[in-house]
Amino acid sequence: MEFDSLHQPHHWNLEKNIVHLNHGSFGACPTRILEEQNKLRQKMESNTLRFFEQDIPQLLERSHEALGTFLGAPASDIVFVDNATTGVSTVLSNLNLDKGDRILVTDHGYNACSNAAHFFATRAGADIDLVSLPFPNSDPSDFVARIVEACSVRTRILLVDHVTSATGLIMPLEEIIPAVQERGIKVLVDGAHAPGMLPLRVAELNADYYTGNCHKWMCAPKGTAFLYVKPENQSNFHPLTISHGMNRPIGDSSRFRLEFDWTGTRDITGFLTLPTLIDYMSDISDSGWAGIAVRNHALAVEARDLICQALDLETACPVDMIGSLATICLPGLENITVNGYQSTDPLKEILRHEYGIEVSLSVWASPAGRYLRISAQLYNSLQDYERLINALQLELGYSQ
Repeated sequence: MEFDSLHQPHHWNLEKNIVHLNHGSFGACPTRILEEQNKLRQKMESNTLRFFEQDIPQLLERSHEALGTFLGAPASDIVFVDNATTGVSTVLSNLNLDKGDRILVTDHGYNACSNAAHFFATRAGADIDLVSLPFPNSDPSDFVARIVEACSVRTRILLVDHVTSATGLIMPLEEIIPAVQERGIKVLVDGAHAPGMLPLRVAELNADYYTGNCHKWMCAPKGTAFLYVKPENQSNFHPLTISHGMNRPIGDSSRFRLEFDWTGTRDITGFLTLPTLIDYMSDISDSGWAGIAVRNHALAVEARDLICQALDLETACPVDMIGSLATICLPGLENITVNGYQSTDPLKEILRHEYGIEVSLSVWASPAGRYLRISAQLYNSLQDYERLINALQLELGYSQ
């Protein structure tokens, strides 16, 4: 069966005595791709001037084209950024907000990106509107209705996740985006978790802006992410760091691309591995990236259901609302103090130090919950989650 054949931990150099169930936080890069990055770094350091002045433009263009094909978007509309949070901040910095304008966010948003929204709003004298989305949830159309209802005549932009971080939900963007845009509001999608987890046709989604990480579910080296900007939004759109790209001759590029391609001296070898990475991961499965996504989704669902059954808990959402992440609402929230927006659950450190299990475990104020989030990647098997179940039963006082 492909489900079993795609359990292939040998592609990664992970610690053997640890159960790795938190791929969603930072990802993990295959050994073969790290070797490719090291070759590029050696090439860079062997003749730095030639690499930066002659090699980079061609190598970057190759990476842009490969990523554009993978994402379903023109390479000319994609720029590289270090992470999705940087992508979000870049868009917000280009909005030219006025006093009284409003940014709409949800309570499922990633803390760093919510902080960015508050920062840029406060600096401009604008306001934040927070829409609460229930969790657990079995009706994605309810999300659409709540978001649309929260829009106002002063709302400039909606910041919404594609796959939420804490709750692991796939947001119904195909319905949300047009419903918001028809009210004259731009949409910025935080797609940090989507590339490599979900099949993407970014241009067809038609969001005004879409940012995502390559280092999570695409398994690229750390610090490798992208920002898609619709052509009509690219004029006078600038990176957070202004550098030589502002006035260098454009050549075969565009001012939009050129500014982001050169923001100063930095190690861009992670971006340059993308053509090799995309082909390498695709070759692991007979069905390519789609086969990996199907396998990881099936494992995440089966693991979630096993955990809920062992702990006598209800699942939080239907299977079609999750990808390779699944969140379980653990009992005992009333015994934990929530400090602000999000707190680390003490159980997380117990699982790490006493059981050798790395897993996401956090406590949220809204939507209120004690959230155990599991990831499923090709290096995971059902035995990993069974080990987690045994630890949870012991620590939460369940009889075995």
